[in-house]
Amino acid sequence: MTTGRALCRMAEAQFLEAGIDAAAGDAQALFLHALHATGQAVPRHALREHLQAEVPPQVADLFRQAVAARLDRQPVSQIIGRRAFWNHDFHVTRDTLDPRPETELLVEAALAEPFESALDMGTGTGAILISLLAERPGVRGVATDISPAALSVAKANAARIGVQAEFLLSDWFSNLNECFALIVSNPPYIALDEMAALSPEVRDWEPHLALTDGGDGLAAYRAICAGAPRHLRPGGRLMVEIGPTQAAAVSGLMQQAGFVDIATLQDLDGRDRVVWCRKPHDARG
Repeated sequence: MTTGRALCRMAEAQFLEAGIDAAAGDAQALFLHALHATGQAVPRHALREHLQAEVPPQVADLFRQAVAARLDRQPVSQIIGRRAFWNHDFHVTRDTLDPRPETELLVEAALAEPFESALDMGTGTGAILISLLAERPGVRGVATDISPAALSVAKANAARIGVQAEFLLSDWFSNLNECFALIVSNPPYIALDEMAALSPEVRDWEPHLALTDGGDGLAAYRAICAGAPRHLRPGGRLMVEIGPTQAAAVSGLMQQAGFVDIATLQDLDGRDRVVWCRKPHDARG
């Protein structure tokens, strides 16, 4: 008989040969996905008994299809259709950037102070805004994106998680006419000449519109810093995720725009990850 463990070991060997680092974890995640796809509600902690048992043909076929997709370097999250972020699982597709654990720092920092309204620009899956609103019931939330497909994914995630928000098609501030207490964004920050060095999972499978501005990686920050003063309330905060070498440049843009209390936060690996600032309390417009 063929057990789940035997299938996973074969997949693990294929993944290692293909240069996929998290081979064992990926194989188990895909096997669990195959079980779920056949209607078996198996929690992860109960996977062991299924690995030891004979695998039904339908599960084996689905697993092999998932393995083939992974060997083509499709991210596991896209294959299984979800990614864990903060306190929820978010549906992901090829139209959205895969939520990263590093971005949770942006959520954590935003929650450090109260806010009655929040704007998330370039929302993708909606993971940032939805996570914030789930922690702050009653807060008004608006999410924008230039991609209708991404907004559709974000709306579905909000409905499934039970969060009320407005999702708006907008090129940064182009379709906005109100002010917020908090503006957050994880914009495209990879320079065009850095794209070739990205892993195949990112470069070949995630939307380039969410990864790069096609230039120096700072275009989004220029647009955000230029428009944010008109859309932040006095004392309101602007918080953005950055690439690890961009803190000085983004801080400079914030300073030029008249923001104060500019600070950089590091992620768990000690890399610059979030830059934030505040609109002066006595500022107008």
